[in-house]
Amino acid sequence: MKTDDFDFELPQQLIAQTPLIDRPSSRLMVLDKTKQTYTDKHFYQIVDYLKADDIIVRNNTRVIPARLFGTKRACDNNTKEDGHCEVLLLKNEGDDIWQTLVGNAKIIKEGTIVTFKEGLLQAKCVKVLDQGIRYFKMLYSGIFMEILNELGNVPLPPYIKEKLADPERYQTVYAKVEGSAAAPTAGLHFNQEIIDKIKEKGCQFVDVTLHIGLGTFRPVNVDDVEKHQMHSEFYQMSQQAADILNTAKNNGQRIICVGTTSVRTLESVYQKYGCFKQCSGSTNIFIYPGYKFLATDAIITNFHLPKSTLIMMISAFAGKDFLFEAYKHAVEEQYRFFSFGDSMFIY
Repeated sequence: MKTDDFDFELPQQLIAQTPLIDRPSSRLMVLDKTKQTYTDKHFYQIVDYLKADDIIVRNNTRVIPARLFGTKRACDNNTKEDGHCEVLLLKNEGDDIWQTLVGNAKIIKEGTIVTFKEGLLQAKCVKVLDQGIRYFKMLYSGIFMEILNELGNVPLPPYIKEKLADPERYQTVYAKVEGSAAAPTAGLHFNQEIIDKIKEKGCQFVDVTLHIGLGTFRPVNVDDVEKHQMHSEFYQMSQQAADILNTAKNNGQRIICVGTTSVRTLESVYQKYGCFKQCSGSTNIFIYPGYKFLATDAIITNFHLPKSTLIMMISAFAGKDFLFEAYKHAVEEQYRFFSFGDSMFIY
């Protein structure tokens, strides 16, 4: 299976640069896998496609201001500023050590200290990996998240060139657990009004957490899909969530995942334990065509980048030929693509 098999032509003007003011007014393409049909709707109409006993699983991770700009000084404590770098926080490894992705990474060696805003925060490189990955020990006084909120910037994807007027628009309305380097964007279409309407229909929401890092958004740089190595991401599932999901599974209720990160969480847990269970850990699950889904009956998702692990996962769920036929239709109908773009409901 080749990475190029998941490529498609996308006009630049279809990459959404700004979010819509009204979240549920985005467009929705509904894909019926059994009938092999797709229908053009709007997201607020998703209620019409839900059943009263559906369980809707969403990722309650909250994006942190993970993008930092600093200056490097040499490891011999020479205070001369001799390099600028951008640091993207990816994963909290504990004990104030963070996995990061560094721009201008060649200047960051083991022992290098990067200073942010006149020393309010410093970071000492303790481990060097390839492809720009660096591990830093954070050095500071006070509360780290308060410092990060003062220094950091919202890490918008590189294909978004417009400045975001309101940083909260890159958060879901149910974002709660801080730790993500990117938003679970399929959830951006929900507002409280649509959530209330879905609940009124009888559906139940279940929250899980997966902090998005390299595993989700790193591009595939190998020709053979099966040789791609996923980076691990932290996830957790509560006892309450596990109980609801196990009951739903036993009763034959549909489990609908909001976004690929919810899918990764549920599939990781079910693959490991054979059921849903209160747990936390790291997952590097890689889902591509040929994968047998164990825990997911339907998916709400956005339109994804060509040759990405995300479009590979959705191809595995919907069927590659059917999905790419729907993507071709989306381009013809001028759907908006990627993080601030339109959505799909696949069942």
